[in-house]
Amino acid sequence: MIRNFIKTAFRNLLKNKGFTAINILGLALGLATCLLIVFYVTDELSFDRFNQNFSHIYRVDEEVKYNGDLSQNAVCPAPLAATLSSQFPEVENTVRFRQAGTFQIRKGNQNIHEDHVTYCDNSVFKVFTLPMLDGNANNALAEPNSVVITEDMARKYFNRTNVLGETLTFNDNRPFKITGVIKDIPAQSHFRFDFFISMPTLDESKNNSWLSSNFQTYLLLKPGAGPEKISAALPKIVYDNVGAQLQAALHIKFSDFEKSGNKFNMTLMPLADIHLRSRKIAEMGVNGNIQYVYIFSAIAMFILLIACVNFMNLSTARSAGRAREVGVRKVLGSPRKYLVYQFLTESILVTLAAAVIAVCAAYALLPLFNQLAGKELVVTPHLLLILLPVMLVLILVIGCLAGSYPALYLSGFQPIQVLKGKLAGGFKNGFLRSFLVVFQFAISIFLIIGTMVIYNQLTYIQNKDLGYNRNQVLSIYNVSALGQKASILKEQIRQLHGVSNATLTGYTPVNGWRNNGSIFKDRGMNAQGGTLTQIWDVDQDYIPTLDMKVLAGRNFSDLMQTDSSAMILNESAVRLLGMTDPLNKTLYRPMDDFGKSFKAYHVIGVIKDFNFSSLRDNIGPLVLRYQPNNADLNVRIKTANIPLVIGQMRTIWDKLSPNQQFDYTFLNEDFDFLYRSEQRMGTLSIIFTSLAIIIACLGLFGLAAYAAEQRTKEIGIRKVLGAGVSNIVGMLSLDFIKLVVIAIILAAPAGWWAMQRWLQGFAYRQNISWWVIAAAGLLAVVIAFATISFQSIKAALMNPVKSLKSE
Repeated sequence: MIRNFIKTAFRNLLKNKGFTAINILGLALGLATCLLIVFYVTDELSFDRFNQNFSHIYRVDEEVKYNGDLSQNAVCPAPLAATLSSQFPEVENTVRFRQAGTFQIRKGNQNIHEDHVTYCDNSVFKVFTLPMLDGNANNALAEPNSVVITEDMARKYFNRTNVLGETLTFNDNRPFKITGVIKDIPAQSHFRFDFFISMPTLDESKNNSWLSSNFQTYLLLKPGAGPEKISAALPKIVYDNVGAQLQAALHIKFSDFEKSGNKFNMTLMPLADIHLRSRKIAEMGVNGNIQYVYIFSAIAMFILLIACVNFMNLSTARSAGRAREVGVRKVLGSPRKYLVYQFLTESILVTLAAAVIAVCAAYALLPLFNQLAGKELVVTPHLLLILLPVMLVLILVIGCLAGSYPALYLSGFQPIQVLKGKLAGGFKNGFLRSFLVVFQFAISIFLIIGTMVIYNQLTYIQNKDLGYNRNQVLSIYNVSALGQKASILKEQIRQLHGVSNATLTGYTPVNGWRNNGSIFKDRGMNAQGGTLTQIWDVDQDYIPTLDMKVLAGRNFSDLMQTDSSAMILNESAVRLLGMTDPLNKTLYRPMDDFGKSFKAYHVIGVIKDFNFSSLRDNIGPLVLRYQPNNADLNVRIKTANIPLVIGQMRTIWDKLSPNQQFDYTFLNEDFDFLYRSEQRMGTLSIIFTSLAIIIACLGLFGLAAYAAEQRTKEIGIRKVLGAGVSNIVGMLSLDFIKLVVIAIILAAPAGWWAMQRWLQGFAYRQNISWWVIAAAGLLAVVIAFATISFQSIKAALMNPVKSLKSE
């Protein structure tokens, strides 16, 4: 019997090749898209799960609010780890990281720029799963000036992995002994360092200050121990340790500090949540966003539903062609259940063919998808073992669900009515089919609105006045490696014909250094007269090079010796300090964490606020001080022949430092990197929205064919009575356009609400204009009409004699 069902199903599918091909194409598109999104979501949810103690690891985060300025940090004070280890038996181990920034590492006669460097405690190998290929994990990072490297770095610098005892020279004068080689850290890790320097190398690690936070701190809890006890005790630890030093520094009790609306909190974040739910200052890598996981999961589900709905619509669209077959089968004694089995067999075969095509398409498109999504997804044997049974279940489930309605609908025809030429129910009576069309286009319009809002926000980000000019500014890295020659490099590059200005500093608005500090209005450092702020060291050319605007006062000058104790504030700092006329006022900066010494600065200017972090955040207080910082050289270029200027800069660099690598980037590229995830989301949204519309149009195409087929005799009579092609097209299109309009009414508020929620993640955002909703609706109507018109015009051009004769 089953063999007969399959054989008959093949015949029926081959008999209607066009509709079979459309059915398979629609399902294949939906399944392939769903598979790619499943790969993406699975990868995002798998971060850090390679660690054996994954569920027992927590990071300690810090939240500080001081005089209205809120700072959420992924770093904590240096002594916190030891305090938690000694006070809580539930803590099995702790590890601290201190990001080291960039180093120049010697290879032969050349220095290579390396970014992925960190200081960390030796316990890192007991907390995280970092398999040691060579060396002793128990003491590899116990001594100063020792380093553990990844196998990839071992091959890079020595062309082998057995490098234990070898020496790497950092920044030309700092030798480090290699005491271990570990496996490369998986891509699904929230940190991916290549060099782990021993924490005893860093004097700061012995700092007993609770008011200076620079260390990412992780706890490994014992099996069965929960974080609740430690979380409940953290406020007391803060009170006992931070409170005492706070009182010494700010002359205020911690209770009074909190009563004034300030706060200093510490919380535990599970390792599982870091990648998708953490966007704090001093993260150790670029994290994802749980919102995007939800969004793409919903898109995958919607596209798959649209594809299934299409199958139903396209199957019922051919009901007239199958009606007589059903009638004859029933007259010959075939039970209804066998007819249902027959139609379900056809449905499963179509789904099977679509699934095979979808798997092949997903595999072929995976490299392109990786490029668009910024992923490194690969199809492994382990993944195939999981994918195969999942796909078999999906084929059965989708085949049965998508085929159930056509099977029940077609098998329910009454043989007497069918053989007399009367089909059950016309298009206007097909409430379920109308509902499905509304459902499909509501989803499509929702996605169109989302895509347009994302595009508008990205355009707004690109065009917003940031308070500085990032265009044609080139940043040369690691200028500090030149030592005293850094100023010579600056002056020689400034002399180039294609250069308008240059400034020496590592502090740039995008992707540069950051330095948290505090300033006060009085010598007594009263807590109510100060604020947390960024304090950046710059030279006299910083403001003109970045094209910033001085609102009051003046810029720094190398001719003014008193500028060594001068400050320039941004508008936010002036506002938070409560100053109406800050010029020539004196501000005080603590020189230690205990309030025992300070340095006085006089304010010489106020600059316009500029965005020095993501547009997701409000502009915070910032202070510029006139102090040498030779980390990078930022150059404003004034010529269109940029490659020529870069070549001239490289020549100057090679003469001054022939063994140093010439590394550079453009400020606008660094700015774009901040919004890479949004840009990728925008690109993927356009692609997925286009696919959803294509699949929805396939269903609409089928329904248009169904409607034309049902009304063949009516169209013939109308043409005989004088109706033109435009009248016929309008008549056939009107019912569908009404459904699309209903879809617009349903989708518009849902799309507006969802995208409004997404925009809340940006402190600076473009409001959703009415024309976005109108344009999305109009686009949906145009696409629907274009799809319907093909079948409508085809039906309108049919010879009425043939249509009436066939009836």
